[in-house]
Amino acid sequence: MITLFGPPEPTLLERLKESVQRTRTDLEVILADVLPIGREIDPALLDKLETALLSADLGVATTKEVLAALKDQAAKQLLKDSGQIRVELKAQLLRILRAVPVTTNGNTGVGPAVVFVVGVNGTGKTTTIGKLANRLKKEGRSVLLCAADTFRAAAIEQLAIWAQRNGVEMIKQKTGADPAAVVYDALTAARSRGVDVVIVDTAGRLHNKSNLMAELDKMKRTAAKLVEGAPHEVLLVLDATTGQNGLVQAREFMANAGATGLVLTKLDGTAKGGIVVAITRELNLPIRYVGTGEKIDDLAPFDASTFVNSLLG
Repeated sequence: MITLFGPPEPTLLERLKESVQRTRTDLEVILADVLPIGREIDPALLDKLETALLSADLGVATTKEVLAALKDQAAKQLLKDSGQIRVELKAQLLRILRAVPVTTNGNTGVGPAVVFVVGVNGTGKTTTIGKLANRLKKEGRSVLLCAADTFRAAAIEQLAIWAQRNGVEMIKQKTGADPAAVVYDALTAARSRGVDVVIVDTAGRLHNKSNLMAELDKMKRTAAKLVEGAPHEVLLVLDATTGQNGLVQAREFMANAGATGLVLTKLDGTAKGGIVVAITRELNLPIRYVGTGEKIDDLAPFDASTFVNSLLG
């Protein structure tokens, strides 16, 4: 079985820390005011903390869950001052991020591992594919890219650039071709050539376009006929700067695309990193990678502990 997601490397953990720096700075300013050192816990403090967490885009449901746990412990005298609140807040966020099971459809080893990458246009989907191909190739895997976003000529051209940069093969057809047919060609080629991993670029479909969701389902059925269990991963790429709107997108892709994991891009461009926790908690979907920049190596495996510590200090 091919494992696509190994343990995070130290250098990439540093990049993850850097990517949440803006979020950390903004949240730290708020928390420094809400949780001054040594302040005793009272209802006013907890109310201000609730406002702070909502402003960080933690979401109503997640904020209520965290606050309920903090209030319960404060009532039992387990938490007595602002310093203990901060420690417990980190623990609560970490618990949420670690509670999500990491599951895949499983690759039997017969045929390539098949990864579908889905997401709305502009989230960084194709760039993420290029970065993922780079990581897999550095790990010694052979990779083939499938240009199944046939609705836009620019999408095929962009993927071709990433294929060239990574020195990997790409299967494509003309603009407007049947995306499922491109998947068929790509998996047939991968099987005959003994390729380890096939990464499928899908149309930048809007979450409210039912016809495009149906097309994605057709592509998945085609893949399953050629490779057992395919697609083994369906990675949803989300732009972290979209905040709560990202949750709307994610819910639709969960329902229609069977997403197995998330890749968050542009995390370094948002001051509301709480969305990371909100998405994880509300969708029960693990975050696999975080885009930490524009370079080919800027794709960091997500690590919950590093994220929380970077976020809250």
